Amino acid sequence: MKRTWIRILTGTIAILGIVTGLVALGVYYTDTRVNVLIALASFVPLMFIAVVVGALVALIGRRWVLAGVSALVLAAGAFAYAPLYVADASSEDATGSEGVRLRVMQANLMIGLADPTVVVGQARDHSVDVVTIQELTDASVVGLRDAGMEELFPYSYLRPYATGGGGAGIYSRFPISGNRELDGYGPVNLATEVEVPGSEPVTLLAVHPGPAYVTPADIWTAELDTLRSDLAAASVTGPVIVSGDFNTTYSHKKFRNLLDAGYSDAAAQLGKGLIPTYPTDKGTPAVVGIDHILTNTGHARSLERIDLPGSDHHGLIGEIEFSSSVS
Repeated sequence: MKRTWIRILTGTIAILGIVTGLVALGVYYTDTRVNVLIALASFVPLMFIAVVVGALVALIGRRWVLAGVSALVLAAGAFAYAPLYVADASSEDATGSEGVRLRVMQANLMIGLADPTVVVGQARDHSVDVVTIQELTDASVVGLRDAGMEELFPYSYLRPYATGGGGAGIYSRFPISGNRELDGYGPVNLATEVEVPGSEPVTLLAVHPGPAYVTPADIWTAELDTLRSDLAAASVTGPVIVSGDFNTTYSHKKFRNLLDAGYSDAAAQLGKGLIPTYPTDKGTPAVVGIDHILTNTGHARSLERIDLPGSDHHGLIGEIEFSSSVS
């Protein structure tokens, strides 16, 4: 009798793990328009932990068939994410490269509550060239100015909100031109041309589609479709960097559709895998990576996650290199 119950228990745990893994694969590969499933897709990597547990229990209980099925599900998950952990050859071997490098900082200020002194300090300490900011408020603009932001970055394109999380901004050490807001989004999304010495202008997009857990699924879907169109259009003109809070992870098919427009994620180029950036205000480590730096023709040379006290996001600082022969 005891042996029967053990067999039932181990089988149940293994089956639950397999089902969880299959659901994870389903939301990974499906272009869903259901808010619950969109949110669930953010946690696909964590869902595979259940498969690992189920596989171990199946092995302990000698449930060989269930252990084999669990292994297949895990293999499918590994196949989905393995490319993120293999660095591109071009990014691995930067020795002697003579390209033009642009250091980009990404920061979501959480409705302007991030400590401006730390934001400016991070930019200064890392010799940042351009900063993309989301959830910029009127008060945070003043706070950043008082902390010395405008001394570091004499050029800026700011569209703050009085309150809330819809504002955005770009700060730059280099001259910028062609400032414009991108249409079709709830929060402000910005674009500009950065006049980088030694290179043709680099198009910089500071993006912030609406969050899936607040935005109706059809609107979230439409905004990411619009973003893909904007990325495709920008790529035609030359080198592009897209930096922001995408409110979407690599596990979302919509995010991978953005990459299909001719872009790569700096983290993936460097083989750094998934970099969780949100949330940071819950007393636990960040679990999902919704902040990204993308480029079309550039090569990532470094990428670092940084702390932004007062915000619910980590920031990112990445160095992107473009060919100096482009003119």
